[in-house]
Amino acid sequence: MMGSTVSHRTAAVLAVLFTVMLARLRTVTGGEDRERGDVPGWVMITLMSAVLVAGILAIAKPALEGLFNDAMSQVSQR
Repeated sequence: MMGSTVSHRTAAVLAVLFTVMLARLRTVTGGEDRERGDVPGWVMITLMSAVLVAGILAIAKPALEGLFNDAMSQVSQR
């Protein structure tokens, strides 16, 4: 059941990432006013970074928890 949850989360993350990238492509090719600066670009980079971190964390969380618990048990034994 845990593998199913991770795959659903991964699919959701990829769907959000694809949607953001598609929206960015539309703004780049839309010929909008360039006087606005590159705020949409920075927003896209920030959102993509957050999505990637969340996706990696969702996949790696069990391994990271195991590493942390092993380290804490080794420290507490001393």
